[in-house]
Amino acid sequence: MPFTASDIIKIIFAIILPPLGVFLERGCNADFLINIVLTILGYIPGIIHALYIIFKF
Repeated sequence: MPFTASDIIKIIFAIILPPLGVFLERGCNADFLINIVLTILGYIPGIIHALYIIFKF
């Protein structure tokens, strides 16, 4: 599956502010809440989870 311009923007947002990248990809659901908790606990786990969500869906 090729990347689109919106995917690249989501990846940039996921690196700068991980919950925003997840919100743009999946909306306000459990993935978004998990990412908020991971970002609060540590910035790197939040980034990893956000990138996983973006690449998976």
